[in-house]
Amino acid sequence: QGSLQACSSLGGLDVFGRAREVKVDPDKPLEGARLAALQARKTLLVPTPRLRTGLFNRIVPPPGATKEILRRCATSQGVRDYSVPVGLDGKAQVDLVVVGSVAVSEKGWRIGKGEGYADMEYAMMVSMGAVQEDTPVVTIVHDCQVLDIAEELVDDHDLTVDYILTPTRTIQTNCKRPKPQGIMWHKASSLLIQMLGKIPILKTLRCREKEAGKDVTLRDEHPALANTNRAAISNKKVMASNTQPRAAPASPPVRQPHMENDPVNPKLEGSDTVTTVYVGNLPGSLKVSELKSALRELQVVPVGLNWQGAQHRAFLHYRDQGTAHRAVSSLQGLSLGGNALRAELAKSQRNRG
Repeated sequence: QGSLQACSSLGGLDVFGRAREVKVDPDKPLEGARLAALQARKTLLVPTPRLRTGLFNRIVPPPGATKEILRRCATSQGVRDYSVPVGLDGKAQVDLVVVGSVAVSEKGWRIGKGEGYADMEYAMMVSMGAVQEDTPVVTIVHDCQVLDIAEELVDDHDLTVDYILTPTRTIQTNCKRPKPQGIMWHKASSLLIQMLGKIPILKTLRCREKEAGKDVTLRDEHPALANTNRAAISNKKVMASNTQPRAAPASPPVRQPHMENDPVNPKLEGSDTVTTVYVGNLPGSLKVSELKSALRELQVVPVGLNWQGAQHRAFLHYRDQGTAHRAVSSLQGLSLGGNALRAELAKSQRNRG
């Protein structure tokens, strides 16, 4: 109810009245903002979830759509049913950006969910010429989410906001801090490197900017590649040792990757206990080589892998806990073979934690 009250204030903003094309995040609390744009007969753009299948969806209600149909178009299901994709070559000209926030200050500093997708979407819109320096940004939050935020917590790649709508207030921030001027490849964080492995359109944009003469070299790019190669070599060594015939009873077939000791809490020779990641909902048609390829692209290559394709699952073993947690974050919800994967720490690790 609070989000609907806050979203209802959107129509009272002059910047909304002047806008012809509005970009609104796909989050449930912003459903009222999407509906307001559709009811005002504006062009509505909604980012594709996690940018995995493109950049935007343009919502196209059927001719003569009733209020009930427009309400459906504003939902996540409606976005899927009544949309057409818009890629980097789309002629989008966004006049207003509406985003969600975890916290925001009256000065316009914004904190998102920590995954960086709103910042990335805005930077990509800058790169494709879809937004200008003066394109206003609105966030819609509860009153309790308006807080004092230290400016040192805000980086150059973070998106700031011009208007804050709550159930009780409309705040114009008059924020003077410049918004991101495109993707800052040279300041690429580990998060952006992970995104490159998961977002095809981001790879395409990087190639285009490189062809246009822009420096797209990532910070620590070469050390990162070296670490990935070392992990891949280590992975191959472990796989090679695990595919040797063993005399132990009930040993697996020679070609099947296998970890000795407890399959959920194994110990590799000469190492401490490793951290195991469970990956479920694997499609029956998926090959182990395809999973390994995805792990290499995401830069989360394990030192060992238990493949249980018949049970639609696999166990990944990591010596480094940080890499294991990155693997969970990168694999959770990733689409392989049409299935959204489930990824989490194996039960023994969760219990210990």
